[in-house]
Amino acid sequence: MVLAFSLVLGMLGALSACGGAQAAPESTFVLLDGSKQGTADMKGKVTLVNFWATSCVTCVAEMPKIISTYDKYKSRGYDTLAVAMGYDPPSYVVNFAQTRKLPFKVAIDNTGAVAKAWGDVTLTPTTYLVNKRGEIVKRYVGEPDFAALHLLIEKLLAES
Repeated sequence: MVLAFSLVLGMLGALSACGGAQAAPESTFVLLDGSKQGTADMKGKVTLVNFWATSCVTCVAEMPKIISTYDKYKSRGYDTLAVAMGYDPPSYVVNFAQTRKLPFKVAIDNTGAVAKAWGDVTLTPTTYLVNKRGEIVKRYVGEPDFAALHLLIEKLLAES
């Protein structure tokens, strides 16, 4: 059963890589400091948008790799936005971000509107890679293959 589920997730990831890039949905992200960022603010940077939860074992396990990816590319025009799911208690998200010293922006999707706009995200982690033009280039359900992700980030950073 687990194998079948993994295969389905793998096919979903492969299918999402097919075809042309689609524009990232218009969304307003409410960050932990209370400020807001919109999808339009991503333009000009390659951005990883990671939907996660503090109760998600895979999300917690992949977070150090997301941090190291951010640290590796941030000086080259790369950004990361971690979006906590609406069911995640805000105090848990704040505590996680502080204790793990997350170096990138963290948003709380307390209404679920952002997850809905980004393809009705219900499984965590679900991660999107957005190019400098604000288009979704890749969607990952589950932990990405970080070596392949780094190659794709480098390719996107090289685009003008």
